Amino acid sequence: MKDQPLWNRDFIAVCFSSFFLFMTFYTLAVTLPVFVIDTLHGSEQQIGLVMTVFIIAAVLFRPLAGMWLDEFSRKKIVFISLTLFLACTVLYLGIKSFTILLVLRFVHGIAFGIATTATGAIAVDLIPDRRKGEGIGYYSLFMSLAMVIGPFAGLTIMSHYNSRVLFIACAIFALLSFLFGMLIRIPEQIRKDNKGKLWDWKKYIEPSAIPISLSGSVLAFSYGAITTFISIYAQELGLSSFASYFFVVFAAMIVIPRPLVGRLFDRLGEHVLVYPGIFLFAIGMIGLSQAHTAFLFLLTAGIIGLGYGALLPASRLSLFSLRRATGEA
Repeated sequence: MKDQPLWNRDFIAVCFSSFFLFMTFYTLAVTLPVFVIDTLHGSEQQIGLVMTVFIIAAVLFRPLAGMWLDEFSRKKIVFISLTLFLACTVLYLGIKSFTILLVLRFVHGIAFGIATTATGAIAVDLIPDRRKGEGIGYYSLFMSLAMVIGPFAGLTIMSHYNSRVLFIACAIFALLSFLFGMLIRIPEQIRKDNKGKLWDWKKYIEPSAIPISLSGSVLAFSYGAITTFISIYAQELGLSSFASYFFVVFAAMIVIPRPLVGRLFDRLGEHVLVYPGIFLFAIGMIGLSQAHTAFLFLLTAGIIGLGYGALLPASRLSLFSLRRATGEA
């Protein structure tokens, strides 16, 4: 791995497989509420439930996925999870009731949790040691692009066509994720023998990763609040027309510095990213609470995006450093 180039067939394949996974996720995230209200005639409470069961399923199965990646064939796990993800995405075309949608969302969340965990772990193994920071930066960039393109594509389709066309598009995204996933030549790993440790919580959770994970959860909580309530907040400020531009500026400040972020990590370590990232994110949030003009509103979007863009890959890289130190996947 030492002299292997970063951009090779396998790394490109895993990046695009992850990209189309998240394209499907973000496209559905912004359009399913419309589908629930307009087609299934559901309520606002039901919209929240549709999103919640998906996330709960994904979170519950991520620790199990990490354990399975240590113990079983990674190629089979990728194949099964991407096949299940594709099948679930296709089944949206036949949804006629809210109850069936909830069941489908739960199973879809399981597939998403396992598939994203697997592709992330495989991406790290494919990146040369001397370019870990840069490689993870680029890998995360594909997810960030999906975060920008997915909602735009979904809302554009819904405004010009209907939910059936939307679900067909999502099925195509899921199929592309599957096809790219099957192109990856996955490195062999040393499988761990965890027999007799079924009830050992350390089998599922690495203790040294808990502080980083808790920090990341706080960051994700704050980011979730922004995505959920920024449009309402902008309306209260009389800046409704600038709400969509908030996300454009936010995403741009995540995407543009991403290659530089990876190089800084490789050369100087995670501290040069984590602490400034936390500072920028906090300053941006405080500034957003005091913004009363369009300029300050969009300026804080850029500051928050810059901080978030530094923290997200830095957190991943710190976890992967722990993985190497502890020998866990």
